[in-house]
Amino acid sequence: MGNKRGYNLSYVVAITLVATLGGLLFGYDTAVVSGAEKGLEGFFIRAIDFEYTKVLHGITSASALIGCIVGGAVSGFFASRFGRRNSLRFASVLFFLSALGSYYPEFLLFERGIPTQDLLITFNLYRILGGVGVGLASAIVPMYIAEIAPSNIRGTLVSCNQFAIIFGMLVVYFVNFMILGNHENPVIENGQFVKAPDLWTIGEGWRQMFLSEAYVAAVFGILLFFVPKTPRYLVLIGQNERAFSILTKINGTNKAKAILADIQATSKEKTEKLFAYGGLVVLIGILLSVFQQAIGINAVLYYAPRIFESAGAEGGGMMQTVIMGIVNIVFTVVAIVTVDKFGRKPLLVIGSIGMAVGAFAVAICDNFGLKGIVPVLSVIVYAAFFMMSWGPICWVLISEIFPNTIRGKAVAIAVAAQWIFNYIVSSTFPPLYDFSPMVAYGLYGAMCILAALFVWKLVPETKGKTLEDMNKLWKK
Repeated sequence: MGNKRGYNLSYVVAITLVATLGGLLFGYDTAVVSGAEKGLEGFFIRAIDFEYTKVLHGITSASALIGCIVGGAVSGFFASRFGRRNSLRFASVLFFLSALGSYYPEFLLFERGIPTQDLLITFNLYRILGGVGVGLASAIVPMYIAEIAPSNIRGTLVSCNQFAIIFGMLVVYFVNFMILGNHENPVIENGQFVKAPDLWTIGEGWRQMFLSEAYVAAVFGILLFFVPKTPRYLVLIGQNERAFSILTKINGTNKAKAILADIQATSKEKTEKLFAYGGLVVLIGILLSVFQQAIGINAVLYYAPRIFESAGAEGGGMMQTVIMGIVNIVFTVVAIVTVDKFGRKPLLVIGSIGMAVGAFAVAICDNFGLKGIVPVLSVIVYAAFFMMSWGPICWVLISEIFPNTIRGKAVAIAVAAQWIFNYIVSSTFPPLYDFSPMVAYGLYGAMCILAALFVWKLVPETKGKTLEDMNKLWKK
């Protein structure tokens, strides 16, 4: 199986593509609600037994994030106990059940089409179920790819997961647009319909949007029966021959022997405590996650149309959101192409500075009342620099920076921290932005500067190192 590259590229790429469907579902599940939420609000606002307020609508729109925190927190237990591949199979089942349940929350319990408080609770439970799938996938997909990939292309392959997340968001924006078709979303002010609502949108439209995810989840679940368990997990459970067989298929016989010896020398997951390599490595993993969210990106991604509209963009900001989506894809590709050439640290520092420039420019525009092309471009610059740096590379580092023997537990803690800060930033952005866009973007700009200093001072470069090298790195 060896070749002049030293590894079987087509086999590794095929495995990576299957795994990144988990990333695509991560993007799909978190963004599907952006198209469905208006129809959903129109459905529940007609309830007689309770008042569906803006607060309840906000909780409902973001309820999947609660599941994401849970899924991230238990991912280490799942990855260590059941393996990386089986954990992803379980996540695919959760995605599938959540999509069906969100489409038809009345199943067996309630009369279809009658909004009640109990139905709202049931709907939210189905969304939380999907969120647990997102939390699991967000931690385990990068871990799975990192443990399969040859060290010299690991950064590139793990970065493909971020591309899949952004691509999943773009796909669902387009799918929601197609499902809505000629129908209209309801316009609601002060808890009332501004005009007679489109009954199809509030009765059926949002259901079809949630259902569309089930098809992708089913394909993901089926394809996971055709990929191997990771060699590192197989060694941890004592199946050295199977690990050697997979390593041979990826790297060729001679290289497989050396890699297997390295893995065996560092595989004591059952005995290593979380802080076996000191607290610094765990702290750095957590801070990578915290900074990825504290720099404010999800506030921009989740509320892009509103931001562009208030910056003076025409057409309700939807066109600018699509343009930003395309720019995001392009700059994610920049990260994929450069991460194994330039390394992780330079891209993170450059990205942080670029984001700071974009964020401070938006703050200055707001302070001086500037509208139009300058603030719109500044927001797009801010997002583009995130996509070439913190977006993919945070996941690369989290998947590779921890020693083999604590990786499952440490990744789980880092990912749970990421989802908690995602929730904090996303929920505080609307009141902060209403108070002052200048304060909001000034704060995110300051966080970008702090993030650059943190990476420069504390984060080690992992380019070209094997996962087994991490044990030696942190033992020093």
